[in-house]
Amino acid sequence: MHFDEWEPVYEAILDDFGYDRAGDERARDVLASLTDEFDLDRLSSVRDATVAIAGAGPSLSDESSLERARDTDLVFAASTAADTLAEHGIGVDCMVTDLDKNPDTVRQLTHRGVPVAVHAHGDNVPAVRAVVPDCAADAVLATTQSTPRGSVRNFGGFTDGDRAAFLADQLGAAQLVFVGWDFDDPAVDPVKARKLTWAERLLYWLESRRRERFGLLDGRRETIETRALPLE
Repeated sequence: MHFDEWEPVYEAILDDFGYDRAGDERARDVLASLTDEFDLDRLSSVRDATVAIAGAGPSLSDESSLERARDTDLVFAASTAADTLAEHGIGVDCMVTDLDKNPDTVRQLTHRGVPVAVHAHGDNVPAVRAVVPDCAADAVLATTQSTPRGSVRNFGGFTDGDRAAFLADQLGAAQLVFVGWDFDDPAVDPVKARKLTWAERLLYWLESRRRERFGLLDGRRETIETRALPLE
C-alpha cells in the first residue's frame, strides 16, 4: 500500500468522522520522537503464510473461532483479542493497537519479543507518551493513518482489526483468516458501529486488491458502500 493510494480513502474517513488531519500528524510526530525504525525482517515469517486476523468481538471466545486461529501459521491480534487468545493458550505473533484498552499487555508483549504495531492518532497522544517509553524499543512498530514520517509507517487501515489485515497483506501473507469479527455487535456504541462499517469497507477493498474472498464478507458484499474506495 503506497500512501498515494491510501490518502483519498483516509480523506473520506476524516470527512465522515470530522477528524482533524493535523491532530493525526501531531500524534505521528510524538510517536516518531519515541521510537526507532522497526526491522520488518522480524515479521518475515508472514510471507506465504496463513495468518489469522483476530478481532476483539465476542465471537472470538467461541471454540470454532479459537480452533480456526490455532490452525493458522501465525496470529495477528487486534487490541484485547491478544488477551482473549492468551486466556485460551494461543499466543500471538503481532498485536495491533491504538493503546485504548490494555496497555499492560502491550508492554509485556514487547518485552517478550512480540512485535506490537502501535498506532498514533489525534486523540491518543497521552497514551502514546505513557506507554511507548515503557516498551522494548525494538519490538514497537510505529504506525499512522496519515502521511508516514521517520520511524512511523502507514500500511493502510483504520481500526485495529483492519490495520492488522493490511499489515499482514503488506508483509506477503498468502491467506488471511478472520476470527472474532462481529460487524453487527449490538453492544457497541454508535461511533464504534460506524468504525466497524468502515472496517467492512476497507476489508472489501483489501480482498479486491488481493483477489481473494474473505469469508466474513459473505452475504454482506451487496450492501457495502464502495464510493470512497479506489476499486479496480
